[in-house]
This record gives sequence, structure tokens and C-alpha cells, in this order.
Amino acid sequence: MDKLKKFELMEKIVRELEDLKRSQQALLEKIGKVEVDNIELGDSRLESILPDIYQRTAENSDAITELLNAFAEKTEEFGAKNNVDQLRQQQEIEGNRNA
Repeated sequence: MDKLKKFELMEKIVRELEDLKRSQQALLEKIGKVEVDNIELGDSRLESILPDIYQRTAENSDAITELLNAFAEKTEEFGAKNNVDQLRQQQEIEGNRNA
């Protein structure tokens, strides 16, 4: 895989991890809303299980955030090390020549 394609794949993974992070945050908010609604309802099963689900989801969210931060940094370093901007310009010039 050439360097530009590798970088583009890395950027795609960063975007997917960002989306996953947002999804986890939305899950945490929904679980919290169910917990609040259950305060009025008082269902004992929900009361006993939801905190565990929330905790596991929060832990997953933290792990995703750590992974995203580390991988985004790695992607930036790879891009800088391999002059990705210059590679993109070169590809664009070559594409214009072939058009």
C-alpha cells in the first residue's frame, strides 16, 4: 500500500472512531434518561441493572476515547513524516496531466 493510500485509510479509521465515540456518548445519555424516568416508575429490575450497563458503557467510551486520541496522533505523525500534503499535490498534478 502506498503512503498516501495508507494515510487516507488511517484518516478514515479516525473518522470511524470519532463516530463510535459519539455513538457511545448517545448511549450514555439514553441510559441516563431511562434511569431518570425509572425514578418515577420505580422498577426494581431497571434500578438494579441499568447502573451496571451505564458503567460498562462509560468504560467502553473511555477506551474508545483513548484509542481515538492515540490513533489520531499516530495518523498526524505519519502524515507529517511522509509529506502527505506534497503527495496529494503530486497526485493532483498527475491526475490533471492524464485528464
